Amino acid sequence: MNKPVVEFIFDFASPNAYMALKVLPKIASQNGAEIKLFPCLLGGIFKLTGNQAPFNAFAGIKGKLEYERLEMQRFIELHKLQAFRMNPHFPINTLGLMRGMVAAQHMGVANEYLDIVLGGMWEAGEKMDDPAVFLACLNKGGLDGQRLIELANSPDVKAELVANTDAAATRGVFGIPTFFVGDEMFFGKERIGQIEDLLKRMAASA
Repeated sequence: MNKPVVEFIFDFASPNAYMALKVLPKIASQNGAEIKLFPCLLGGIFKLTGNQAPFNAFAGIKGKLEYERLEMQRFIELHKLQAFRMNPHFPINTLGLMRGMVAAQHMGVANEYLDIVLGGMWEAGEKMDDPAVFLACLNKGGLDGQRLIELANSPDVKAELVANTDAAATRGVFGIPTFFVGDEMFFGKERIGQIEDLLKRMAASA
């Protein structure tokens, strides 16, 4: 029997994607599912769908951003994500990081790359859109940073990231993190409980 697949559309630019990536693997493992990562450009998705970042979209709504911060803190406490730190350089241009993720997938080091960049972005507070900082983080994490960056800048990798982004928007994605289990779409880290319930039902009926 094939394992259920949780498709995860993400961009390192989103702190909520970081949190989801810290919580979802355990849930998937407990329910016999696997996670398939689809790196995309959040800015590209916004342009394709007319969406905006929350701090722009909700800036004029009294109390909305304060409540969003409260919900984030609740999620952090619930899932014991004390390593999380809001990046002091936020927002960061993640184009190079996302191209790097595609390159890492091709090089067979996606998991290692994911851990390094998530840590740099949302734990160590590094300015990851600084090429020198990015390269140093990759090398420190044990990857061949120069080789990976060279592949990330190749036309094929650039085109694949654009194609991923276009395909996500065509599929109905308007923000990140977004998840698919089959044809079922879930948006936001707060939907992880719904994903867990669905995976449990799928496991019980298998």
